[in-house]
Amino acid sequence: MMTRNNAERPEGLAAHIRRQMGSDATKRFLRNLPAFRADNDIPDRFQELLDQLDGTEGMDRRDRTR
Repeated sequence: MMTRNNAERPEGLAAHIRRQMGSDATKRFLRNLPAFRADNDIPDRFQELLDQLDGTEGMDRRDRTR
């Protein structure tokens, strides 16, 4: 739940949005939308780029928790 104080501070709002976007419920919802579903027959080069992106996002998350 977002409090009025968080809404008044930009950094509080940004953190709240990040938390919401990373929540399991949001991930499940987005996974079921056709626009966010990855096709299994994408070219190898695109799959490599997606794998790279996943790895980079994972590193970024680990850095923030330190």
